Amino acid sequence: MLAELNVENFGLMEAVRLKFGRGLTVFTGETGAGKSMLIDALGVLLGGRA
Repeated sequence: MLAELNVENFGLMEAVRLKFGRGLTVFTGETGAGKSMLIDALGVLLGGRA
């Protein structure tokens, strides 16, 4: 289970720290808020291309 995600200097994000609770986590927000960028950061963490 992913408990915490720290993203630094990724795309337009300088520093983001997310702590996840138990159960389902859903990202919601306005267009341009960075939801897809967080998913991309997870992909890179798992070995995907930047």
